[in-house]
Amino acid sequence: MELSVNGYVVLFRDGGLSVQKDGRELYFNRRPVYVSVKTYEALNEFRDIPYEDVRAEDGAVCAQARFETGNGSVLLVRDRYDAIGGALKIARRTVVERAAADDLGFQTKISLYQAQSDELRAFDYFSPGQWYRQNEFAADYAPGKNMDLQYYWRKETYSGLPLFAMRAKETGEAVAFSRWAADATLPSLDRTSTENYAYVDAKMTVGSFGVSKARPEALTYTYYGHCIATPLPRTQCDGVSIDYIYPAVNGQMPYGGHGPFHTAQPLRNITWVHPMREGFEQSYAVAATFGQDDDFYAMMRRTWREVFPRLKDRLFDVDNDLLYHNIMKFLKAVTRRFGTAWGTPFVAQLPDFDPNSFSAEIGFVGQQTGIGYQLLRYGVLEHDAEAVEKGTGILDYWTTETMTETGCPKVWMHLSTHTAEPQPQWVREIGDGLEAIHDAYVFEQKRGVDHPAWLDYCVKTADWLVRAQNEDGSFYRSYNYDGSVCMDSKASTPCVVRFLLQMASLTGNRAYLSCAVRAGDWTYEHMYRGFEYRGGTCDQSDVLDKESGIYCLFAFLALFEADGDERWLEAARAAADYVETFTFVWNFPVHMPYPNHPFCRNHISGQSNVTVGRGGGDVYMAACVYVYYKLYRLTGDAHYRDFAEFLNRNVKQANDIDGSCGYRYIGLVNEGGSFSEQQYTGRYHWLPWCSFVEVDPVSRLYDEFGTYEIPKE
Repeated sequence: MELSVNGYVVLFRDGGLSVQKDGRELYFNRRPVYVSVKTYEALNEFRDIPYEDVRAEDGAVCAQARFETGNGSVLLVRDRYDAIGGALKIARRTVVERAAADDLGFQTKISLYQAQSDELRAFDYFSPGQWYRQNEFAADYAPGKNMDLQYYWRKETYSGLPLFAMRAKETGEAVAFSRWAADATLPSLDRTSTENYAYVDAKMTVGSFGVSKARPEALTYTYYGHCIATPLPRTQCDGVSIDYIYPAVNGQMPYGGHGPFHTAQPLRNITWVHPMREGFEQSYAVAATFGQDDDFYAMMRRTWREVFPRLKDRLFDVDNDLLYHNIMKFLKAVTRRFGTAWGTPFVAQLPDFDPNSFSAEIGFVGQQTGIGYQLLRYGVLEHDAEAVEKGTGILDYWTTETMTETGCPKVWMHLSTHTAEPQPQWVREIGDGLEAIHDAYVFEQKRGVDHPAWLDYCVKTADWLVRAQNEDGSFYRSYNYDGSVCMDSKASTPCVVRFLLQMASLTGNRAYLSCAVRAGDWTYEHMYRGFEYRGGTCDQSDVLDKESGIYCLFAFLALFEADGDERWLEAARAAADYVETFTFVWNFPVHMPYPNHPFCRNHISGQSNVTVGRGGGDVYMAACVYVYYKLYRLTGDAHYRDFAEFLNRNVKQANDIDGSCGYRYIGLVNEGGSFSEQQYTGRYHWLPWCSFVEVDPVSRLYDEFGTYEIPKE
């Protein structure tokens, strides 16, 4: 028997299956019925067997087998294979027919072995927000940093889409697994799974995707991360396989360990199992897709877009016009004067908006000049003198009191103590802060109001950037106040490209244009072609992340609009496709400990991972609403329009839209938190950037298209 899937043939024979293309076997599983059992000894023993019965049924292939454990438990495993819309749907139902007293719980697994190579390093991997290529630029805690392990499994709730793909570097042949439907439910909430053990939970409906190269041995982990291997003589293993194991495993993950004495290589390996209870049923389904891609980027883009329409969450119902005005009223209310300084709190706890600090950053998480520009613009358009006064006050403060003798601004001030903070001059901060001052200057200039101090501040900074640029076109990530190098990474180079282009347009100074293009060339080679999207934030190490990709997208789009060179548009699309994969597009339920939080009633879709390998996320993708719509207008690719609308609606689920949540101010939003374990934890507070990234892109939409929503086509 066989099924045809997008040019690939799935053959069923001898109790197993083989996936072939042009008569060549690419993937196989000789023993598709895999069961892992938690025994009373707290060992997780596994074994797999072939199907006992395979038959054609209504255009599908149905197969089953009975699995008996060493202690005498019996499980009936039934699989159904359907070719649907270019994917192979594999639906599994497992029933415990007999339960032995010494078997406590079980997992099953759907997998395909690689016929092309049995070396893990022969493949590049894609797990949204978790694993890109071989994670060579990711942090040590990310999966894949040590390719000498047996298992690389991660809960699907860590990824923006429940998807895992791997591509053979030599042939380009790729296989992807994804969850068939976004139908996860909450696990049991009356227990804690924190140590390296297997936990029985009948309510767990989340699985793990990943890759493995298993050996015939049971791995038992101590709480401090030490592994004990126990041989399993009856178990066979056939090499490298792509896996979906259900319920989930987080392991083998890098781990800090516990206690004063650490094992040489501590690892985390937390497992969830279903109860070995007579009559218990386990049901789930995955999709397998196959393709051949020229490179990793092509595979990433294709597999993401295959799953996107099937699992994308419903659009959130929000009036972005009303929300914009509520956020601006809130920002006006919380902007205060401190002598000659103006600004917002650096952080305020929710739900009461209890301000904890008036540390102020020109950009990044502080976004003070950005808020200043938005208040000024809002005040002028709405005839609100208080907003104009406060916005102008913020901009006047930064442009008159924070310039250094070297020509580069101080980027971090403490408003209530009137002192500079001991932070270097971050290039990311400079790009954020100076773009906003430029925008404010141009806005005022158009209505006949001159601010020479604002222009002088921008010119001095642009001149400093021209002087500071390295011969290869890059900038260092941060500098000391005397102009010397603080951090010699060059990863923040794209963060000032758009500002330099703005200044070239404003002043006609071609040195700024040349500086921007040279920085763009460096970014094109390293970030785009080298896939080194890293170092985007000022509070993380130089690791693969979301915001570096966002700033590449900003830079490449600005360069394309400046000179029309198609390579910039090509690179902008690639950066956008990468950034998109950090976004939680699907939804799953999350238990909330904070009764006022909007997630008590709204979905988590629209949140996004920050750095590769972490769980949960924040609202930063709101910053990209305008540029994804702009990308759609430039390319005609309707997917970018759909994604822009998704962001413009679903990210706002974290806001108290109408005051019904009980936050002190309508429109308030929490920064973000961890929710990939389906229990929300994190910093329950507001930071200025959270509101800025929501109002800035919709204000640009309004200025260009006359609406705060994505225009209907």
